[in-house]
This record gives sequence, structure tokens and C-alpha cells, in this order.
Amino acid sequence: MADVPFGFSPGDDPDPRDKGGKGGKDDRGDDRAGQDPFGFGGGDFNVADIGQLFSKLGEMFSGAGSAMAGGAGAGPVNYDLARKLASSSIGFTAPVSESTSKAVADAVHLADTWLDGATALPAGATKSAAWTPQDWVDNTLPTWKRLCDPMAEQISSVWSASLPEEARAMAGPLMAMMTQMGSMAFGSQLGQALGRLSREVLTSTDIGLPLGPKGVAALMPAAIEELSEGLDNPRSEVLTFLAAREAAHHRLFSHVPWLSSQLMGAVEAYAKGMKVDMSGIEQMASGFDPASLADPSKMEELLSQAQLEGGMFEPKATPEQTAALERLETLLALIEGWVSTVVAAALGDRIPGTLALSEMLRRRRGTGGPAEQTFATLVGLELRPRKMREAAVLWERLTDAAGIDARDAVWNHPDLLPSSSDLDEPAGFIDRVIGGDTSGLDIDAAIAEFEKDLGSSGDSSGGSSDKPEGPVES
Repeated sequence: MADVPFGFSPGDDPDPRDKGGKGGKDDRGDDRAGQDPFGFGGGDFNVADIGQLFSKLGEMFSGAGSAMAGGAGAGPVNYDLARKLASSSIGFTAPVSESTSKAVADAVHLADTWLDGATALPAGATKSAAWTPQDWVDNTLPTWKRLCDPMAEQISSVWSASLPEEARAMAGPLMAMMTQMGSMAFGSQLGQALGRLSREVLTSTDIGLPLGPKGVAALMPAAIEELSEGLDNPRSEVLTFLAAREAAHHRLFSHVPWLSSQLMGAVEAYAKGMKVDMSGIEQMASGFDPASLADPSKMEELLSQAQLEGGMFEPKATPEQTAALERLETLLALIEGWVSTVVAAALGDRIPGTLALSEMLRRRRGTGGPAEQTFATLVGLELRPRKMREAAVLWERLTDAAGIDARDAVWNHPDLLPSSSDLDEPAGFIDRVIGGDTSGLDIDAAIAEFEKDLGSSGDSSGGSSDKPEGPVES
């Protein structure tokens, strides 16, 4: 895992449960060490002290909770705070002019017309939009919730799971406090990241995910203008090129119904496979003074320490996470490679700078731009440009060998897609497509689904309702 999500920092101890004295018996042979799960230390600190501390915490936060939450509802991430911080970071932005919105709409329409000859998938964008950075935050925040909630929920669950059974019952106030502080920490980091990212992205699908509303091809005129200033290409060419990429993405996401759920499912699988090192919270708790809770400055210091930027946790990669990351990375590479191939075919003879613009975007990804850095921070995934380039090569060779229709038919089922190993050795995959090899597809499931659809159409067609008593022999 190249980067750790939500700004985690590495810890020193791989498993705090292996430390001596945690959950075991002390030198006197009793269970006091096991009843001191937070490592407060001191031979006189016992269960009664913990109970008294929890009571004080509950009294304090019963009045201060709503103020700390910043008006947000319950949840693993304070999205109200995230939006406010993102908006504050963006500052004032002038509305998009009518002429600019029309230029974006014309570019999307022209690009979609050219794409018709380069792909078998029909147009997926039903409308176009020119967004300001604030528009981008407002329109993509629902998708960020789907991306970030699984990660944040998994992290939050380690609090109660890591407590000994005898301490769990009385830990309610502390758990509520830390859950609230974690929600604020997540919201703070998400807001800062989205504010930064909103000024850098060029389209709604710039990082390969369908972040915006379905069917809305959205471009970011301010960011595109800034990008164009450093290029030799005319602004109109840059705008049309990016509009074609946006429109191509929407063709995939609109007409490959399983694609979005597969992407989100891979993120959720990654989050569910997370294991967290709790040594950070133990270190913080060992020097914790309950009397400091009455001091606002001490509370601010505690919150700062709890901020994940400060490194309270260290998530550890597991085999489940590794598999989910590889699946997600490969799928994103295949999407990017297909879009690059289709756009190059549609625009190559019409816009001379298409290849140069494509290479510019590859270099932008290769240097780890703001989109890649933010995605790595929030989700824990680093997109490897090598895989994207290899995916583009595979789609190009498949187009030459089998044609556009056969290439795009690969998207009909997730089991038909190339694997990570196919990206390294595309010749074997191309041979399988040309030869009609379906060894990677669950034939029984496909037949069952076909028969179900056939039966449904027969029932609704008004024809005979008689059904065969057994399977049809070929």
C-alpha cells in the first residue's frame, strides 16, 4: 500500500496486543492489568477510577457534543464540516458565463458525434454542465460519501472491538467522544482535500470514477483555462479533447450497468479488510490527564492529537485488501485505457494535437498530481500509470485484431474483462477474444440469467405460457 488513507502515519509496534501486561496478569497475579486497557499506568488506578472517568466524560460531552459536531448528523464522517472547509478553501469564484457554458455544451455535442464512429457504445451524457469548484464539491459529495463511509466506519469499529470485554460496558462516554472526534477528523481532512482537488480536476470523471450525477458531462472551465495556458494547443482543441474524454467515460458508466457497483464494491472490500494498529491510542492514553478535560486549550490539544493527520492509527495491509486494491486498480486502468483508445480514434484525424494531449495527461498522472494524491489519501489507492499505459496498448491491439464491436463486447460481463496478468501479456487475451473463448465466464450463471429473461419475456408477450418441462437439448 503506497499511501495510507485519511493521513495515517506509520507506527512502531505491529500488534499492540502482543505487549506484555496488556490484558494479562500483573506481578501480583490479579487481573488489574487487564482492567487497565488504556494504559493509564500507576498502580493505584483501578476499575473504579475508569468508571469515574467515564462518568465525567459523559457529563462533559452531554452539553458540548452538539457544539463539537458542528451541526452535522450522526455518522463516521462529518460531511457538513467537510463541505464548509472545502467552501472556505475555495473562496469566492465567479459564476460561469453563459457563453462559456454554451462553448462547453457545443464541445460535448461535437465530441459525442465523433465518438459515434469510434465505439459501439451509444452516447451516455444526457446533458452538459460547466462547473465552478464549488459546483464540483456540491455535485460530487454524495459519491465521496459512498467512497469514504466504508473506510471511516471500519476505522470507527476498532474502538469497541479493541476493548477488553470488562471495560466495554462502561466505555460508552469515551467511545462517543472518540467517535465524534474521529468524525470531525475525517470531515476536516476530507474538506481540505476536496477544496484542493476542486481547483485541479478538469472534468467530473477526471480520476476515473463517476463522481457526478449520472448522465451529466461536466467540465471545469477555470481549470481547463489554466491548463491551456501552458500548452501550445488552441484552447478550443483542449476543450474538445477533454469533452471527448468526459463523454467517453459516460458511455461506459451509462451502458455498462455493473461497472459503478464493481468500483464501489472494490472500495468497500478494501475497507472491510482493514486491520488497525491501536498502539497510537494507547500511547496517547498513557499520558492522558482526566483533569485536563475542563481546560478548553487542553481539549483542543487532545483533538489535534486525535486528528488522523497526527498519526493515531496505522492500518495494515491484509491479503483481502491487497486483492481488492489489485481489482480496483486493474478496473480503473482498463477504464482509462479504453477511454484513451476511443478518444484517440475519434479525434486523431480531426485534432492534430490529440496524441500530445493524451501524453500530457499520462505525464500528469505519472507525476502523482493532486487527483492521484487525494485519492490515495482518502481511499488508500495509488493509481499506477504503468498499468494505464498497458491497458491502452491492450485495447488498441484488440481493436486492430478483432474490431470495435468485439472490443466493446468485452464490457458485457465483468468476467470477460482482462485481468492484471492480461495487461502484462495481452496476446493471450486477444487470442481468447478472437477465438470466442469464454473460459473466464461463469457459463451456468449466464445461462440461468438468460433463461430467466426468456421466461419473463414469454410471460409478458401474450403468447403461450407453456414452459418446457426439461432443458432443451442442443
